[in-house]
Amino acid sequence: MEEKIEKIERFLAVCEELVTGSYLAAEVKISDALKEIAASRELRHLFAAVTDGYDYPAAKRAFLRTPAERGAGRIAAYLPAARQDILAYVFCLFVEFDAGTMHLNDFLLRYFYIDGSYTASYSVFAERMIKPFRDIVKECFPECGKRGQLALKRRQKEDALAKFAAALPAERNRIAGRELREEERANAEVLFGELSAATGRRDIDEVRALLAGYLYFLRYIGGECAESAAFFALAEKL
Repeated sequence: MEEKIEKIERFLAVCEELVTGSYLAAEVKISDALKEIAASRELRHLFAAVTDGYDYPAAKRAFLRTPAERGAGRIAAYLPAARQDILAYVFCLFVEFDAGTMHLNDFLLRYFYIDGSYTASYSVFAERMIKPFRDIVKECFPECGKRGQLALKRRQKEDALAKFAAALPAERNRIAGRELREEERANAEVLFGELSAATGRRDIDEVRALLAGYLYFLRYIGGECAESAAFFALAEKL
């Protein structure tokens, strides 16, 4: 369940980057969006369903206006009314852009012309076409709302804890290899023993409290270095 949510969330994150990001990165992000669809069984099934029997050439004729048809207006591209047709239409546009059978820059200046600016034209395209497309996909997967976000954050915390636990022995060995007084060595062992136990219990609050003490201990023995900085960087993700 969590893996399913993560894949859909990654796709939605790419769509968000397409809506809010730069024209310069758009072609790469469109390709990324299609890769995320390919990686997700749920998204593959969704787009297979909406494109089954969909007449994309007819849709292009209906929703992409020629210069003669659009008159004085500069915006010449429109979306279908039905939600499933919006999904199919924008998906097919993405496939064309990615395949190179239609170039994004030509499309923008032909159908979203804003003062000859790719950036301005892309902003209108993203707002009028990609944003509704993203929102419909999001509504198709309500589990990727608050509950999905919480599940994803929980998974990220678990991954961070596992990486921190794996780094503990190396940091312990690093300190053990230093020249320390017997009292300092004993204190280090107590600290690492408690850190290992708290990590095993997944007691993040205690881990953070012990790390605060460990930081002062490091400064006392002059043990701060690049390795300790990397160790504390892992701890910041807990």
